[in-house]
Amino acid sequence: MKGIMVMGTASDVGKSLVCTALCRLLANDGIRVAPFKSQNLSPYTELAIDGTPISRAQFIQAEAARTQPTADMNPIILQPGADGTLTGTFCGEPLKPVNGMAYRDVYFEQAIQAIERSLESLGKSFEAIVIEGAGSPVEMNLRARDIVNMRVAELADVPVVLVADIDRGGVFASIVGTLELLQPSERNRVKAIVINKFKGDPAGFQEGVEFIESYTGIPIVGVLPFKNDHGIAEEDTERPETHAPNGVDPYEAWSEHVRKHLNWPLLKEIMGVAIR
Repeated sequence: MKGIMVMGTASDVGKSLVCTALCRLLANDGIRVAPFKSQNLSPYTELAIDGTPISRAQFIQAEAARTQPTADMNPIILQPGADGTLTGTFCGEPLKPVNGMAYRDVYFEQAIQAIERSLESLGKSFEAIVIEGAGSPVEMNLRARDIVNMRVAELADVPVVLVADIDRGGVFASIVGTLELLQPSERNRVKAIVINKFKGDPAGFQEGVEFIESYTGIPIVGVLPFKNDHGIAEEDTERPETHAPNGVDPYEAWSEHVRKHLNWPLLKEIMGVAIR
């Protein structure tokens, strides 16, 4: 399968928006692309073309990719309850309330099978898949039953780009620490790094780029400046709504902002997607 998996050094580093940009950039290059996230924990959903709830993030990414949103793009969507139980949609069917730990034990094998089916279906219909991870890939207490990060990259057999948020501080430690905690085979799958939410002139971070590339041996394919007025809805609705300027396609404006600061030819080469 051709494509890429976007993982983050932590939650809220900007994975969803990076995936949205990649979907539009690939679509603009004439490539039939689909978004995918194996499991999403979010109360915010939209309906796929068959009426199945999927995450708002994958719905938006499908719009950016100029394709219809399908249930295969997000086969598992969970909503957390105040009492610690989970509900949601599991492979198109309502999930009965279940304790979080029980969910991991009871549904793990079914989840893997569902993820494999969805990836296979998307692989038959699209030329490339942009896969979004969840949280961090090195939550060590969750590794054994991981269904959202490295196990998904292995099932899809795609390279990984690691996204780090420089705005929150500690970007060097977050990148190096994440890579150090990965298994060797997992680390070998990480082919690129993106520095996100940079405030100021990215040229001022060149020394940082050189250090990270030298220390890790992995290229930084982009230092993306912070952009508040992208106008694309995000998972966290507690944030103030942002709006793109009037008359501007937010997907087009955001993807061009990303492309301007991204080594797009190199990233396409990593994805195995032909340059057109």
